[in-house]
Amino acid sequence: MSEFPPCPKCHSEYSYPSEGLLICSECFHEWNPEEVAAAQEDDTLKVLDVNGNVLQNGDSVIVIKDLPVKGMPKPVKAGTKVKNIRLTDGDHNIDCKIEGFGAMGLKSEFVRKA
Repeated sequence: MSEFPPCPKCHSEYSYPSEGLLICSECFHEWNPEEVAAAQEDDTLKVLDVNGNVLQNGDSVIVIKDLPVKGMPKPVKAGTKVKNIRLTDGDHNIDCKIEGFGAMGLKSEFVRKA
């Protein structure tokens, strides 16, 4: 067993030091062990809106462009205010209820913090 931590990319246990970095002998990924440790400590879910503001559960957001909805004859219009959002992992990282549409998922790149 190696005295160095496993590769964060391929999880191989075969890594070796070189000039302050660690290198994986299987996938040749290079990383700084201090940065990886700091990133793992700060591994909370961070969701940013279109302007770079951090969103939190319970925030209100405003849709910035018309968003088509499958199965609905009309899109969610730009300027629609969405209250009490829930953040999730995945492609659509905001769960919410929009009046007239019901429960749906939104991408954070199409909203701004209200």
